[in-house]
Amino acid sequence: MDPALCAAVERCWSPLWLSTVRAPEVGAAFDDLGVEGRARYFATRVAPLGAVPAPVVVATFFNFSPAAVATAIPQVWESVMPEQLLAAQRTGVGQALARLLADVDPAAVNEALALLRVAAVAASARPEGRALFSGYAALAWPDETLVALWHAHYLLREFRGDGHIAVLVAAGLSGLEALILHIAVMPVLGPIFRPSRKWTDDEWDAAVDRLRSAGWLTADAEPTLTDAGRRFRADLEHRTDELNVPAYASIGTAGCERLLELGVPIRDALLAGRVGLDTLLPPPEPGR
Repeated sequence: MDPALCAAVERCWSPLWLSTVRAPEVGAAFDDLGVEGRARYFATRVAPLGAVPAPVVVATFFNFSPAAVATAIPQVWESVMPEQLLAAQRTGVGQALARLLADVDPAAVNEALALLRVAAVAASARPEGRALFSGYAALAWPDETLVALWHAHYLLREFRGDGHIAVLVAAGLSGLEALILHIAVMPVLGPIFRPSRKWTDDEWDAAVDRLRSAGWLTADAEPTLTDAGRRFRADLEHRTDELNVPAYASIGTAGCERLLELGVPIRDALLAGRVGLDTLLPPPEPGR
């Protein structure tokens, strides 16, 4: 099947994850545990792997500096267990989606869940090299329909993300270099991603120089992609989409096209909630 169709499904459904990440209900659930800021993001995404040390997070998240990770890991494990974080996340997600999708046809939700679940289960047969995906795939499926919908999409998101990291590593890119190329595609993300990833100015400038030497970035003060850089990044995305096919091949072209149809009212309802990242729907981020 067409890898680009798989990518289109991912983009259509991305608000499902983006909206719940910063929904107030999710924040409140973590507040109850006393977990704040970046610790929520790092610890919850890696929680299925256990109370892992910082180097594991650096390796699996890929584009965050060790300094960024060190602000949260391993300290968070001193006050909360991974199982508590996962339970809080599901509670918050369930409450948020109940609010955000209250007016969406339940039949559409059930049909979408059925399709996404088939794809997610199919992805579970190809876990090789996909650590974050495999961690979440090992969790029991939620009983609640809306949380199960979120879980299915989350699995597929991590499946693609882990595959994307494999492609970036095979291309010889560091996490920082991949991040800079991503920002060169969407400069508006620079003020968001650069400070949050906490690379030093020297590290950033050295990586920019390497990418310029490779012919992928312009010499502008705020570099953009050269023609060669655009071809290079397009190839990275295409190779990632190819690795994503085994999941979506399970529902075929017709299933993917149906997910695009079903995703429209759900996406619109999520974006109408305006809960944080709803106005920023960039191409897939390197390493998320």
